[in-house]
Amino acid sequence: MTEQQAVDQAMRYFDSGEFQQLLARRIACVTESQRGDRDSELRHYLHGEIGPQLAALGFRLHFIDNPVTAQRPFLVATRIEAENLPTLLVYGHGDVVFGDDENWRDGLDPWRLTEEGDRWYGRGSADNKGQHCVNLAALEQVYHARGGRLGFNCKILFEMGEEISSPGLAELCQQQQALLRADLFIASDGPRVSAPRPTLFLGSRGAVNFRLTINARDNAYHSGNWGGLLSNPGTRLASAIASLVNAQGVLQVEALKPDSLSAAVRAILSDIEVGGMPGDPALDANWGEPGLTAAERLYGWNTLEVLAFETGNPARPMNAIPGTATAVCQLRFVVGTDWENLVAHVQARLHASGFDDVQVDFLRGSPATRLDPQSPLVAWALESLAVSSHKKPALLPNLGGSLPNEVFSDILGLPTLWVPHSYPACGQHGVNEHMLKSVAREGLQIMTRLLWQLGEEGEALLARQQAYQEARA
Repeated sequence: MTEQQAVDQAMRYFDSGEFQQLLARRIACVTESQRGDRDSELRHYLHGEIGPQLAALGFRLHFIDNPVTAQRPFLVATRIEAENLPTLLVYGHGDVVFGDDENWRDGLDPWRLTEEGDRWYGRGSADNKGQHCVNLAALEQVYHARGGRLGFNCKILFEMGEEISSPGLAELCQQQQALLRADLFIASDGPRVSAPRPTLFLGSRGAVNFRLTINARDNAYHSGNWGGLLSNPGTRLASAIASLVNAQGVLQVEALKPDSLSAAVRAILSDIEVGGMPGDPALDANWGEPGLTAAERLYGWNTLEVLAFETGNPARPMNAIPGTATAVCQLRFVVGTDWENLVAHVQARLHASGFDDVQVDFLRGSPATRLDPQSPLVAWALESLAVSSHKKPALLPNLGGSLPNEVFSDILGLPTLWVPHSYPACGQHGVNEHMLKSVAREGLQIMTRLLWQLGEEGEALLARQQAYQEARA
């Protein structure tokens, strides 16, 4: 069978309705990892859904308990066809966020796949069940088209805790490096830059959440008796935050700005349009770092956001000066940011601005990652996406959001390619989450061709990648 025949076979499979039936069955699995009463559903998803599909393709299954968080298990599936063949690592997660059942639109149920026009509604349809179903279907199509082989070795890692920040994933990858050893990583999560445009991104921005607190006194005091005499921690904290990020959303902490918005990255992002599609919010003019395009702000720069702010009792405000104020903030950042010293940098900025009464606490963080855009792997993937879609694909140096990509790029040392099958207005993490049928179909076409080509030219491709790395070293 030829490459095009394999792709045509994949399209017949999709158009037959079999893919939709498979996705519907998996949407019906109530795999909310944030709840403590879904343990059996989470385990069933690996043992009853993913495991049998991979076993039928000749994968050896390794069910591994989570070394950090009980009942959020892992599955590592391996298929080794020949020791000299390239080895691909694929990733997906079967857990979803809260269903939020009562708030979905009339006629929709988060645990029932519902088709309306081009939309397939259901919790996990975009994040991540629909996306990994596309990739596993592509593997199946290549396997059958080649008469029971892939043409490369393949390992697949599934987790059931991504929506609770992937506890145990880093530890698993550290402990199972031999089992997970590979040459290349390809996975799907997050959105395309827009629904019509196939997208390749090479890593993700990092994120640090931190808390700012002012504890002025143990009690609230009547504002008529003490107003103008006692400092107001709400006022103080609002002003302190304004010293970190100004009224136009511009980061004010120089030490937390990146050094990686190079001419090469700007050239890549010059081809990217942000927003403007149905369902997208209107962009605010004059917001964010001046002198940058919208794409540069989103994919090449850092932003500091206030996620929550509380002082007094917002539900029942009293005529009193509150004793405390607290805010949770987040820095989204790209490579080239000194994020590990965020607390010290924030404290220094607050001290210079006269806010020594603000306590800064680190909550959690994950690093930024980015494969070199000049890698031969990037050019190969872009060309393949273009041939499949007959469109110019978008290249992003990194996703605007965050993914656990550092475990693959840093711990396992793999070049990482992400090919998303969702779009920005998919309702991910909100009500009425959906996948576009057209994007899913194109995604299957893209992934079938990409995996077929890996089986055809994988050895030569990895040789070019190794030569490139040696030349740079």
